[in-house]
Amino acid sequence: MTPVLDVSGLRKHFPIQRGVLRRTVAKVQAVDGVSFTINPGETLCLVGESGCGKSTVGKLVLRFIEPTDGRIVLNGVDITRLGQDAMRQYRRNAQMVFQDPYASLNPRLTAGTIVAEPLENFEKLSASEREQRVARVLERVGLRPEAMRRYPFEFSGGQRQRLGIARALSVNPGLIIADEPVSALDVSVQAQVLNLLMDLQDELKLAYLFISHDLGVVEHIGHSIAVMYLGKIAEIASKEELFANPLHPYTQALIDAAPLPDPRTRRERMVIEGDVPSLIDPPAGCRFHTRCPFAFARCKSEEPALNEIAPGRFAACHLREDGNLGALKTPA
Repeated sequence: MTPVLDVSGLRKHFPIQRGVLRRTVAKVQAVDGVSFTINPGETLCLVGESGCGKSTVGKLVLRFIEPTDGRIVLNGVDITRLGQDAMRQYRRNAQMVFQDPYASLNPRLTAGTIVAEPLENFEKLSASEREQRVARVLERVGLRPEAMRRYPFEFSGGQRQRLGIARALSVNPGLIIADEPVSALDVSVQAQVLNLLMDLQDELKLAYLFISHDLGVVEHIGHSIAVMYLGKIAEIASKEELFANPLHPYTQALIDAAPLPDPRTRRERMVIEGDVPSLIDPPAGCRFHTRCPFAFARCKSEEPALNEIAPGRFAACHLREDGNLGALKTPA
């Protein structure tokens, strides 16, 4: 099976320029060697703390920003270095649902115009055909066809995000990149939007790159999860395996930091201390070693590779290079 998306060695370094001559004095290593694949009908969730590079990965995949290095293969075609004219025909295959449903919709356009805009870019349809297509897409996301004549301010937050999903669906993409699509919504509305995305995936065999910091959300929607820390992937595993037995200390710390539904429940937590290092000057060796309770000398000098520890399970940790799958226990 050909992956919908195959990303390998993806990097994005933003130069910091100063002085009259705008000389580059440093670089922000926002994404530094990220690799993953997404198959048809699969959801890969990209999780991590704010500032780890998750959203930058999504923008790189869509070529909203240009990569410094690496490869992006969409439906078997390497689109990494395609020019704008050549890239145009592939843009309809990958669409984005943005985080903020209030800022991502043009307030001067009606809902129908917003959803029809991608169609005008990629298909030659008559006005009546375009209106019929828009009406069908709106119904598919749970909005009435007459909603196409309303403006964004007339919708609630959840309805606006449904409108954003409709816009992404209008050109029948195979891949949707959802960047924190429910973080701005109430919890009850979050569940409705997540269930809508899952129903659409089942119906249309969509592939999702779902970017989030909320482990409760990714546990609900994801098939596999990639954990990012400081521009690198620390671990990739299926949802079930990752939550049952995280292999990377950072993954364990993220899971332990998630609140429990019952406040009376008590559990042992792995608490990580210290501040997140700067992406301008990341630590040598393992980037997590400055906060890791298991770090030893090798972690401070040698960067761990993202190795396949078990079939379908990848971790970038020196503790796991011998195939050890044992549970992590915080040193006394």
